[in-house]
Amino acid sequence: MDSGVTIITNPIVNVRLTSTISTFESKGRFNRGITIAELKGKLEMIVGASATCMELELFNVSDQFLQKLEDNEALLGSFPVDDDCRIHVIDRSGGLLGEFSDVSKVEKFELPDEKYDKRGDTARSFMKKQRVGRYNEEEMTKKKAELAAREEEQKTAAEAITIGSRCRVQVPGQPTKLGSVMFVGLTDFKPGYWVGVKYDEPLGKNDGSVDGKRYFECPNKYGAFVKPLFVTVGDFPEEDYGLDEM
Repeated sequence: MDSGVTIITNPIVNVRLTSTISTFESKGRFNRGITIAELKGKLEMIVGASATCMELELFNVSDQFLQKLEDNEALLGSFPVDDDCRIHVIDRSGGLLGEFSDVSKVEKFELPDEKYDKRGDTARSFMKKQRVGRYNEEEMTKKKAELAAREEEQKTAAEAITIGSRCRVQVPGQPTKLGSVMFVGLTDFKPGYWVGVKYDEPLGKNDGSVDGKRYFECPNKYGAFVKPLFVTVGDFPEEDYGLDEM
């Protein structure tokens, strides 16, 4: 007999993350037992938006909208979040959203920080009480140290990669791809070191340019930017796909 109750044995869920402040999709791994406020605190470090200015939308694996994640005290697992679902972060701070860059188009409301801090029904007050996200100094210090270590590791890997080299790209959760290194260094679209790769097949996301800035030349859908640690330089000859045979 169907009781209508879904039993979830895995407390961890792997989701895709998108936001209004970036064109890139990333991955997130979260415990279903955390609250939405705690989730916002973790997303703050990933997408770069303030937790107090976030709105979260949940999409299924087919990118169909399911619902908003509005209740800060509700558990993530109380929502229909499955592996490979997508959580979309909407930044309502105004500084990075095009529709709010012209203040003549929207009624402006400002609440001074000291008054906002006195309110007890906000995500900020909840996070302060629970010492979540940036309000947990010990955790923030640890995360900053881990981030600095990862960036140093990425920089070291980038310095060992030469433009023009053949390479193999192995991003977790994606098929292995072969190509040529076209760019190595810092970019304007996201912090840290990146490797621009021209793939042998149209398996990329761009033509060597991002947000109107060109970093290298290649046909559309052949170019991609990946972190240096996912790139292995070596003797990887281009495969013969039989395109010259009739």
